[in-house]
Amino acid sequence: MKIKYITNLLLAFLLVGSVSCIQTKDLESRLKELPCVALEKIQGDTTFAAYYEMWFTQPIDHENPGLGTFKQRVLLGHHALDRPMLVEIQGYNIWTEKAGELSKLLDANQLTIEHRYFNNSRPDSLDWKYLNIKQAAADQHAVIQALKTIYKNKWISTGISKGGQTTIYHRYFYPNDVDVSIAYVAPLNLEREDKRIHEHLAKVGSEESRIKVKDFQVACFENRKELLPLLKEHAEKNKYQFPMGFEKALDLNILEYSFAFWQWGNTNCDEIPDSNAGANDLFSHLIKTSPFNFFDSAGIIQQQPFFYQALTEIGMYSYEVAPFKKYVNYDKDLTFDFTLPEGVDGTFNQKSMLAVNKWLQTDADKILFIYGEYDTWSATQVHLKDNLKCRKFIRPEGSHGTRIRNFSPEKQAKIVQTLEAWLEIEINEESLLQK
Repeated sequence: MKIKYITNLLLAFLLVGSVSCIQTKDLESRLKELPCVALEKIQGDTTFAAYYEMWFTQPIDHENPGLGTFKQRVLLGHHALDRPMLVEIQGYNIWTEKAGELSKLLDANQLTIEHRYFNNSRPDSLDWKYLNIKQAAADQHAVIQALKTIYKNKWISTGISKGGQTTIYHRYFYPNDVDVSIAYVAPLNLEREDKRIHEHLAKVGSEESRIKVKDFQVACFENRKELLPLLKEHAEKNKYQFPMGFEKALDLNILEYSFAFWQWGNTNCDEIPDSNAGANDLFSHLIKTSPFNFFDSAGIIQQQPFFYQALTEIGMYSYEVAPFKKYVNYDKDLTFDFTLPEGVDGTFNQKSMLAVNKWLQTDADKILFIYGEYDTWSATQVHLKDNLKCRKFIRPEGSHGTRIRNFSPEKQAKIVQTLEAWLEIEINEESLLQK
C-alpha cells in the first residue's frame, strides 16, 4: 500500500512537471510565431516563472514602411497567462530587468519596451525627424497588440519620468491599448524652455532652504578660480570632455545645482557648505548633488535622443542667469542647444504638447499620476482641471524618486482602491507596500 502511494505521488509530480513544461513550451512557441520578432529565453529576474528578450522589427516611419526598419528591444517577464500584463514603457533605454513596484503589486507579467533611438533600439542611420512621440507610440502599439494575442487579462501601462511622459503620449494616440495607466513623476512641458521651472525654484521648500541653496551657488561663482583646477583634475580622472569648455561647464553645473538639489533630494540642507567654506568642500558638495557627467561629451551623445525630443517637441528648461548677473557674463538664459546633433534643426513645435494637455483635461480616462511636491519636474506636472476620470496624488516634500510605497498608509490605500475600481480586481496591498 505504501509503495503504491509513493508511486502515485511520483506520477503526480511528473505529471505536474510535464504540464509545466508543456505550458512553457507552448508560450515559447506562440512567442516565436509572432511576426517580425526574434526571441531568446534569458535569466532575467528570477521572480518570474520565465524571462525572455525579444527584438521587434519596427519601421523607421510607420506611415512609410518602405523607408527601412530597426530592431527594438523588449523584455518579457512571465508569471502566467491568466495574470494581468504590466507594460513598462521606457523613455530612454531599459535600465533594469527587475520587476517594478506595480508588477509586484498586481502580481502581473511585465513587458518592458525600450524607446526608439536609445541604446540598441536605433536605426543604423539616424534620421532625427522620425524621433517623435507619434512614431514612438506606434512602436509601443505594435508590441502591445502582438502580445495581446497571447495575454488576454487586464493590461496596464506605466513609466517613470520621461517614461511617464511616454506612457501619457502612448495613451493619447492609442487610448484603448491598455485598461489603466500609471505615470510616475511625468512633466508636461508646454514650452521649449518652460518658465514654470523658474517659478517652482523660487518658492519650493522653506525660505531658509532656498537662501542656503542660492548662497551656495553664489559661493561657487565667487570661488570659480579655485574651483576650475579641481574641475580639470576631476575631468581628467573621469575622462570627461566638455564641448563648451571648462569655464562654461562649471557655470552650467553651478546653475544646474538648484534644479538637481530639489529634483532628487539626495542632500540635506544641513549638508550645504556655508559661504566661508573652502574650494574643496564646495566642489565636493557640488559634484555630489550635480555630477558633471551631464555636460560630458559622452554623456551628451548617449542622451542626445532625449535632448533632441526635449528641444523640438516635449520641452525642457533653461538656466536663469538674472539672479547671478554679477558673476556671469551671459546676455540671456542658458539653453541646451549645445546638445543638439550637428546640423539638426532645433525648432520647437508646441502643437503636440498643447493637444496632449487638452486631451488630459477633457477625454483622458483611467490614468493615475504620481508626483513628489519638491521635485523640480513637478513644476510642469499634469493639471487635470475638471477631468475626474483621472486621479493625481502628490507626496508632500517628495522628490523625483517618489513611488507609491513612499506615500502614507492612508494615501497608499486610496491609490490601491483607485486601481481596484478601475481594473475591477482585488489587490493584495501588502504584496508591494512592505517590499
